[in-house]
Amino acid sequence: MTEKTAESSRLKTITLKVNHKEYTVDVEPRMLLSDVLRDELRLTGTHVGCEHGVCGACTIMIDGRPVRSCLVFGVQADQANLLTVEGLESEDGELHPLQKGFWEKHGLQCGFCTPGMLMTACHLLEHNPHPSREEIREAISGNLCRCTGYQGIVDAVEYAAKEMRERAE
Repeated sequence: MTEKTAESSRLKTITLKVNHKEYTVDVEPRMLLSDVLRDELRLTGTHVGCEHGVCGACTIMIDGRPVRSCLVFGVQADQANLLTVEGLESEDGELHPLQKGFWEKHGLQCGFCTPGMLMTACHLLEHNPHPSREEIREAISGNLCRCTGYQGIVDAVEYAAKEMRERAE
């Protein structure tokens, strides 16, 4: 067996629905989902920080639940519905209220933690449209930010919650 044949026999074909678009890709069974998103699908909004599931920068939604994509193998997400930070803006390019809130309320500085923070906050607001500041702090407590001191992030999530409620009225 040639090296090329051996390599291709190790690959697994998976199908992912990412941001409402279906992708079929061949991946090594040990390839992390974060790497599948970034390297195979070129969706680089998902950041990889610690690669141990501690920092939260790689948080995405899998079937409606926030998940650290650095802790999931790509093959484990086969047939799953994924939402990444690229999927937050509307089809016409309008920013999601959370993205707008992070901009307006200075919820980002270097921006490295931002994708994971946005996805975590998105899940919070989907399940709790009226979070208190303490509930926001609790929801984002698993995401590390080294720049902002979190105040701007909490303000941004509050801003987004209000805007989302007003849109729903």
